[in-house]
Amino acid sequence: MRIVVDGFGGDYAPKETLFGCVEALKAREDLEITITGNQETFLKLFRDAGQAVPKRLEIINTTEVVENEDEPIAAIRQKKDSSLVVALKLVSEGKGDGFVSAGNTGAVLTGATLIIKRIHGIKRAALCPTLPTKKGKAVIIDVGANAECKPEFYPQFAMMGTIYAKEILGIEHPKSGLINIGVEHHKGTSTVVEAHSLLKEAANIDFVGNIEARDILEGNAEVLVSDGWSGNIALKTLEGTAATLFYFLKHAFYKNILTKLAAAILKPGMKAIKKMMDAKEVGGAPLLGLNAPVIKAHGNSDRVAFKNAILFAAKLADKDVCGKIRSHLS
Repeated sequence: MRIVVDGFGGDYAPKETLFGCVEALKAREDLEITITGNQETFLKLFRDAGQAVPKRLEIINTTEVVENEDEPIAAIRQKKDSSLVVALKLVSEGKGDGFVSAGNTGAVLTGATLIIKRIHGIKRAALCPTLPTKKGKAVIIDVGANAECKPEFYPQFAMMGTIYAKEILGIEHPKSGLINIGVEHHKGTSTVVEAHSLLKEAANIDFVGNIEARDILEGNAEVLVSDGWSGNIALKTLEGTAATLFYFLKHAFYKNILTKLAAAILKPGMKAIKKMMDAKEVGGAPLLGLNAPVIKAHGNSDRVAFKNAILFAAKLADKDVCGKIRSHLS
């Protein structure tokens, strides 16, 4: 199993990216990693840390970096020797079983689509992060890869999300719901109304109808289908709400001696809740619909997040999620 990592993608690259690779190698003995980026920079980081280059880590030297402010298509076309483009090409050539980057989101999505390419028959690849719910876990697809969607995209999103939920989350019979402004089938834009009809008729998915935003975390559907615009807003609203809630709780617990005692008692439980909601525990979101596993890690990923993103990419390859999507279409 070999995962290719964009070593210079992310706010804390290359140091956190590099040592995230080291941690992933420690966690899985059958894993090999290729990291792309400036070789001398990587070697200096190892020297400064007093460490040798691990035997299962291959460094591919590159001379360019795709920056966050770069326009995605121009960056992919012009920066041919960037850590991002070289890494994607290695996967497309069969020299890696999966890909991870925390770099420029637009460039990662564009580059992965142009270089690794979509599975034949898939109209659009889609980002599919996991959410905790009252009943377990759910996935939301799409959350940013496709700001505008045609009605026929939605059943494919539901199909890919269903396969992912079965293989990765272990949900035997995932139910699909369409994120909308009301539960009635006639609610929403004309596109969403038509998408509802197509989802209702689609084979091999269990469609339960519309899901309002306030009910996303109820767990009544394990596959939440959306266009990338609405999905991204929903996801970031949930993330912001969780962060704000913990902020208020922290201030409430440290108000006086009694609340501090209460905080001490509740601390283990609060830590468990925070860990469950921590994006670092997963590492990133998969871009489903491509010919190989692609994980878009958070831009602010540290080495723990990178380790988990790499192991996540390896798990997707182990479960052959891309192959199962391909088989479903054929």
